[in-house]
Amino acid sequence: MDEFQIETAQNVGINQNVASIGDRLLGYLIDSVVIFCYFIATLLLLGAMDLEMRDVWAIYLLVNLPAFLYYVLLETFWDGKTIGKSIMKTRVVKLDGSKPSFANYFVRWILRIVDVVITIGGGAALTILIKGNGQRIGDIAAGTTVISERQKVNINDTILKEIPLDYVPTYSQVTVLNDSDIQKVKNLYDEAVLKGNHNIILNLYHRLAKVMAVDPKEKPIDFVATVIKDYNYYTQSM
Repeated sequence: MDEFQIETAQNVGINQNVASIGDRLLGYLIDSVVIFCYFIATLLLLGAMDLEMRDVWAIYLLVNLPAFLYYVLLETFWDGKTIGKSIMKTRVVKLDGSKPSFANYFVRWILRIVDVVITIGGGAALTILIKGNGQRIGDIAAGTTVISERQKVNINDTILKEIPLDYVPTYSQVTVLNDSDIQKVKNLYDEAVLKGNHNIILNLYHRLAKVMAVDPKEKPIDFVATVIKDYNYYTQSM
């Protein structure tokens, strides 16, 4: 899974997991099935009604407007997700990790004409491969990308971290914390890095600095990572 780093306005570097082409393609197919089923359902429903043919087509076009606007509506009101994206655990975000505005969603939606319709998806796939940060043409114009929110479960999900033999700790004050404290810090830190939530990183930074009574010089994300490693160093040395 490729990664790219964003730098937020608060000077916090966040690594984002780029959604793979496979996940995006499967998400697109799921969304296409949902839209197709909606079209068929409305057609059957109107067909069962006793309406004039000209009225049927006029009403059919009207009731299918939500399906036409499917992507821009769902992404706007569902935090960058559609049904397919939700199932594949992907989401649209701005390159700085913040939530896109309606204008961002609209631009990437309207350019689906180029990315998906005209080039039959080839334009989107080629651009994503070339850019390397999950952007298709619509994303480039909108300043957005699609990230993966999948979490890998492994030894890193515990407080245990592999510490180099020559590791030199920075903050001996981490000993005021306990295993429960560090587990909570690590869980919040890992989730914030995964989702690009710099506010959580900043809150952890200020809280840890206060509890440990230190004045860190590193960036917030580096400080929290150092605290986790220092705690592991001291506890594993005991």
